[in-house]
Amino acid sequence: MRLRNITGSREVIADSQYVIHEENWNPGSWNEIFGNDNPIRIEIGMGKGKFIHTMAGLHPEINYVGIEKYSSVLLRAIQKMEEEELPNLRFIRMDAEDITKVFGQGEVDRIYLNFSDPWPKDRHAKRRLPSGEFLGRYDVILKKDGVLEFKTDNRPLFDFAVEELEPAGWKAEVITYDLHADEKLVEGNIMTEYEEKFSAMGNPICKYVIYR
Repeated sequence: MRLRNITGSREVIADSQYVIHEENWNPGSWNEIFGNDNPIRIEIGMGKGKFIHTMAGLHPEINYVGIEKYSSVLLRAIQKMEEEELPNLRFIRMDAEDITKVFGQGEVDRIYLNFSDPWPKDRHAKRRLPSGEFLGRYDVILKKDGVLEFKTDNRPLFDFAVEELEPAGWKAEVITYDLHADEKLVEGNIMTEYEEKFSAMGNPICKYVIYR
């Protein structure tokens, strides 16, 4: 059974106190939601939430928002929160195309993209989260000195992502084609479920950190 087909997942999400629902989306109000003025960092396409839950636990001084499109995947993150509740972590179920409906201009401190869907067909290039179209959306919500971090084991997707930077007005602070072989960059690296799986298979992990 595919995770997105788990019966009852939408009902659980609708009732969850950890999910910010569409009727409560109000760009510019995230510090009110968290009840503090701490920086806000988001992961788009968080999957089961291992990465962002770990980050939130390690950094209570930062607020985290995990964004996931598929209900039955988000369900796993909610279950983890029920086991280990964190006050600085909340979730949204949404398509990333609507990101500017949720966050205000310059409201986000950092964006994480981890092992995003590669959308391999050329006609779907605009749907790729590191595409120029999405970089334009991130430019709105990310503060001026904010950064975006992207990790993947998919080399064609990573090459595409790097090529998109200059036309979209972004620059690379860091680019590596083998993250786990770089002692400096891998220090403190939090692995996602996919990263654990693919690195165990011997796949090199690519990463960049970019800014405008």
